[in-house]
Amino acid sequence: MEESKQEFKQSLSLMDATMIVAGSMIGSGIFIVSADIIRHVGGAGNLILVWIITGIMTMAAAVSYGELSGMYPKAGGQYVYLTESWNKLIGFLYGWTLFMVIQTGTIAAVGVAFAKFAGYFFPVFELTDQNLLATVGPFKLYYAQLLSIAIICFLTYINSLGVNGGKIIQTIFTSTKLIALFGIILLGFILGYQQEVWNTNWANMWDIHQSFNAADALQSPAIPIVGLFAAAMVGSVFSSDAWNNITFIAGEVKNPKRNIGLALLLGTGIVTLLYILTNVMYTGVLQLPEIANAPQDRVAVAAAEKILGVTGTKIIALLIMVSTFGCINGMILAGSRVYYTMAKDKLFFKQVNQLNKNQVPSNALWIQCIWASLLCLSGRYGDLLDYVVFAVLIFYILTILGIFRLRKTQPTIERPYKAFGYPWLPAIYVILASVMGVCLLIWKPNYTLPGLGIVLLGIPVYYFTQKNNTN
Repeated sequence: MEESKQEFKQSLSLMDATMIVAGSMIGSGIFIVSADIIRHVGGAGNLILVWIITGIMTMAAAVSYGELSGMYPKAGGQYVYLTESWNKLIGFLYGWTLFMVIQTGTIAAVGVAFAKFAGYFFPVFELTDQNLLATVGPFKLYYAQLLSIAIICFLTYINSLGVNGGKIIQTIFTSTKLIALFGIILLGFILGYQQEVWNTNWANMWDIHQSFNAADALQSPAIPIVGLFAAAMVGSVFSSDAWNNITFIAGEVKNPKRNIGLALLLGTGIVTLLYILTNVMYTGVLQLPEIANAPQDRVAVAAAEKILGVTGTKIIALLIMVSTFGCINGMILAGSRVYYTMAKDKLFFKQVNQLNKNQVPSNALWIQCIWASLLCLSGRYGDLLDYVVFAVLIFYILTILGIFRLRKTQPTIERPYKAFGYPWLPAIYVILASVMGVCLLIWKPNYTLPGLGIVLLGIPVYYFTQKNNTN
């Protein structure tokens, strides 16, 4: 068929790629998760340390991925890297988990976050029983879920018309939220900063305050400091995740051997700086108990109200809508390319291995849309993301270890960009991520074991697929 022989068009510049990295990372997490972090680790110094460690991990992984993107500058990204460095089974398990939970679950969760903050302007979208449309067994249907599905379908349609529409949306919305976030930080330091609040928060900056520490959250007073930090970092790691989405669409980036590595460095660097400054601003505007106990964990809303009054809450709500809209678009654009590449390898539905007349994998886009929409309706997307954090760390660790493996198994392959700080920086990431994973496995098994189960469920699916391919 002529459509299946078409190739992706390289139309994304370095700026476009950087906007995809930054835009996919910044969703709603930075506005919310600091409350949970404070409840785990207490002091202002610990809060900032969590974000610094997360930033180091993110940037260490991102610059390491630059080597892999230069070696395999084609659609599929991390799926391709895992397949090439290990085997098809590992690659499939990543793609399986990406489709079942990681990508689609994030799209669903961020979509509902968009709808929830739309409730600040249109009360019908608030997740309250007053806005309940229907109840079917354990499932409840709200207007917010319908809005989230409508947004997902709209952005899927836009991206099915060609990569240009998606990249324009990404650039506009990511630029807007970056400027707005830096503006909010500046206003926070100028208008909202209170010397007394700052002094109180930083007086005992390394203390883990018993009034809102992790003993309550994890229901065990015996958890050591490292366990508290690991649990606290679940939110910050997910808020910093999805930077690898640009590798999924490598086949559409101009000069991918150079630009993907640079985009990863620039995008993760900008967002890491933004996240740290945002949290420093929080500690100058809000008392630590106000951060820990912000209504519905909406720390940014509480801070904006202190800075600009009621108007500030509306501004933050609008900013979060802009942020989540751009994040959804980036996730939709990128994820479909992985399923397309898997289908090419006969590891996904056959119909997905085709490009439409606009040179984009429209079938992959719509299958992703359908599953993400179902997750929206289920109301369980938040739980699924909590479950899969352990699995995400495993795949990141395996991908970084793949760099070491490929240096030995494929020493002669062209490497236009080599992992910065090799072997120390990639090793630092592997160590930090492994410690976090082990801590979560020990002290939060209710989340890690189900996540591992989702991954392992892909093993029989893989062999069933392989069996069908040989028949």
